[in-house]
Amino acid sequence: MLETQTGNWSHAFARRARNRGDAELTAILAGAPPGVLSMMGGFPNPSTFPTEVLDEIVTRLVRDDPGAALQYTASEGIPSVREYLRDRQEQLQGRRPELLELIVTSGGMEAIALACQSMIDPGDAIVVEAPTYLGALMAFAGAEADVDGIPMDADGMQVEALEQRLAAGLRPKFVYVIPEFQNPTGRTLSLERRQALVELCRRSGVLVFEDVAYRELSYDGTALPSLWSLAPDVVMQAGTFSKTFCPGVRLGWAVGPSEVIVQMAAAKQNTDQCAGGLGQRMVEEYGRGGHFERQIPLARALYASHWEATERALTRHMPPGCAWSTPTGGFFTWVTLPAHVDTIELRAAATAAGVAYVPGSPFHVGSEGRNELRLSFSNLAEPELELAVERLAGVVEASAGRG
Repeated sequence: MLETQTGNWSHAFARRARNRGDAELTAILAGAPPGVLSMMGGFPNPSTFPTEVLDEIVTRLVRDDPGAALQYTASEGIPSVREYLRDRQEQLQGRRPELLELIVTSGGMEAIALACQSMIDPGDAIVVEAPTYLGALMAFAGAEADVDGIPMDADGMQVEALEQRLAAGLRPKFVYVIPEFQNPTGRTLSLERRQALVELCRRSGVLVFEDVAYRELSYDGTALPSLWSLAPDVVMQAGTFSKTFCPGVRLGWAVGPSEVIVQMAAAKQNTDQCAGGLGQRMVEEYGRGGHFERQIPLARALYASHWEATERALTRHMPPGCAWSTPTGGFFTWVTLPAHVDTIELRAAATAAGVAYVPGSPFHVGSEGRNELRLSFSNLAEPELELAVERLAGVVEASAGRG
């Protein structure tokens, strides 16, 4: 009789599964324990979800348009939705993509995954900001890419450092960058560096992967030119409605050189085949009804107020030797603690004190960031933000005193 052993299947896992390093993202999505104030996830505030309008839209779509809303769709997206997104790109960024230059995706993360499936072989190089979005690093690790981090300062990626790396022989498949209110630092790439980056990549024959997840959440409503609008020949831009609409619809888009988008559409046929039709049509109807123009300013004001409350609390409570970034949009601030404080080791004490954050090192390619952490201020109420920072400051002060 054949005997089987169950309960340990790790020997069967693919190498790319072992490479992902997904523990931190799993913890973020799982949330904090009861009684712990979480400043972990980049979750939009539920008060921004347009539930009443969506109730009307969904009822109408299911009644009047089930053939599109409830059926499979083309991998590139529903034609009317793609036309709406072309209109929206032109309205917001001053440039209209051709139809073959746009695909509808199941959120921004899928755009990253499709780009990896389409462009990355094991051992290929990818350049990122250091630090950068944890989910992207996981995707790149899963694709078995060699990831090279370029340092940042208050004005974003140091393009001159990238230029030096390219001159030394680095040949990445693409440069992944989050120009606005970057995750995790909250920093914004300056106009001068935007121009320098696209010019450098054009000269070098390197694609730029621009992630614009937070672009529309500028606190004062202003925006610098997107990289794609500056150089559509060398930029592939990916966006999401998870931050400005609601993440439950799992909807995003990508625009870029047509040959790249065509390959991404082919890759999508081998994954989920198509973004959900109901979510696509919800976004289209919501947008064509002018609701984004009314909703997004309210969201900007909410997040601006949340940041102001967080900044006041940091200034009031954090001990000497701490510093933090000053975002002008988005959900995050990046906190640097005294050099001897390890934010991974500090996490257990912080959780016991009733506050949760994300340590800095998982956002880096190497071993940097041990004394850094990311705070998200989007989802807690302002009194909770004050209390969360006060709790964090107490733990940091105790740890710093031991140093």
